[in-house]
Amino acid sequence: MIKSAQKRRRSLHYSREGVYFLTVCTQNREYLFGEIVDGSMHPNASGEMVLLTWEELPRRFPVLELDARVLMPNHFHAIAVIRRGESCIRPSCAPPDNFISLDRDRRLGDHKDRPYGKIRPQGTAAGSIGRIVQAFKSMTTHQYLRGIREYGWQPFPGKLWQRNYYERIVRDEEEWQRISEYIAANPINWALDRENREAGKIRADEPWQV
Repeated sequence: MIKSAQKRRRSLHYSREGVYFLTVCTQNREYLFGEIVDGSMHPNASGEMVLLTWEELPRRFPVLELDARVLMPNHFHAIAVIRRGESCIRPSCAPPDNFISLDRDRRLGDHKDRPYGKIRPQGTAAGSIGRIVQAFKSMTTHQYLRGIREYGWQPFPGKLWQRNYYERIVRDEEEWQRISEYIAANPINWALDRENREAGKIRADEPWQV
């Protein structure tokens, strides 16, 4: 599986496809999707629903190809590839209205310290990464509300997800590999994760933060 992922990265035309590192967090960073035990994520029923919804998104969006992802108790990381034959990496491709971009020279964990945006989303283009994230949040919210009614899932205050999401454009194979390793290390490093309210003291230079 690792070899096939590396082969896909090498065959990717970065001038024609968009590769994105995405992070979506629960409202108020509530723990809703399971727990970390001995460095492994154990999703509950709602967490399994979130993962299944993500994995089925390419059926709705044929331009979408999924790569590395990890579900945590209160957030979700993923790498998404948008294949469209047109560049969505060049500066002229405007980002959606409700995203917070992570500059390339920032640490991958910086999204955890960024403020929430207050601009009201004004819609996103069909097939764009913004529309895909919008659909993911809407579908999971609908299913979660059903789970509360029918299965007694833990209620959430207000909204399931934060209104904004975090996006970083992946520009080359090296960066893709680095982000993939960061995603894979998330459960192991939960004890030091800033999303974890019981986390110990965090060092900014921890290798897993990249």
